[in-house]
Amino acid sequence: MEADARIEAELRAALGRAAGTGCPPRFAAALEHAVFPGGARVRPKLCLAVAGACGDPDPALSGAVAAALELLHCASLVHDDLPAFDNADERRGHPSVHAAYGEPLAILAGDALIVLAFETVARAGAAAPERLPGLLSLIARAVGAPVGIAAGQAWESEPEVDVATYHRAKTGALFVGAVMAGAVSAGADPAPWRLMGEKIGEAYQVADDLLDAMGCADAGKPIGQDAALNRPSCARALGLDGAVARLRTLVAEAATAVPDCAGAPMLRELVTAQAKRLVPKNLAAAAA
Repeated sequence: MEADARIEAELRAALGRAAGTGCPPRFAAALEHAVFPGGARVRPKLCLAVAGACGDPDPALSGAVAAALELLHCASLVHDDLPAFDNADERRGHPSVHAAYGEPLAILAGDALIVLAFETVARAGAAAPERLPGLLSLIARAVGAPVGIAAGQAWESEPEVDVATYHRAKTGALFVGAVMAGAVSAGADPAPWRLMGEKIGEAYQVADDLLDAMGCADAGKPIGQDAALNRPSCARALGLDGAVARLRTLVAEAATAVPDCAGAPMLRELVTAQAKRLVPKNLAAAAA
């Protein structure tokens, strides 16, 4: 089964457990709204690609881990859009969860997706108990404190923010978690994969900053938020040309950072393709 189909099937199965019989109907609808239709599913694709490059001896486990990473990403978007943070009424061309279902259900939906992510890994990991502690620890660190998504969001409430630290937590941490968890799910050493995840995560954030600064429809969310909310931004710090140059460098470094393994050539192509697709269309040639 292709990666896209695997990811969607795993997400459907997970949502079926959470939003099934007994779940309050509007809550179930909010959960569905938060996950479908999805975006590019970049994080789970990278997870599966790394697992595949390492042999992927347990597809059930790698698939569950990939789905969990996407559930956590979706949860972070639900919370990020809330009035307390971005106050965004749109996400991926559709009403955000709080705009469609109200703030209380949006908060609960984000919370429930986090819980569902860890349940999904725990269920699949029961067949590989020796890998489960490492997987849970990696994923928890990517989304919690002191350097995960939650910490990244918290930096926005500090009076002084280091751009690199903020970006590593808010965006980069889940990319690092995705590639390292992909290795662990396949029984491989995750350490050699960290640098690749860091580079991809930073590239993704630089591209996001460019989309926001240029007012591109590609963003799939309200634009101009960084300036309006006075947030750290690579595009604001380096200028558009400097940010494009930085993105080009990061794409090359991410591909170079792929560890030697049987699937390395395929993975380098995937990394380059996934990173380049994030560039605003009118800057694509400059970042090629």
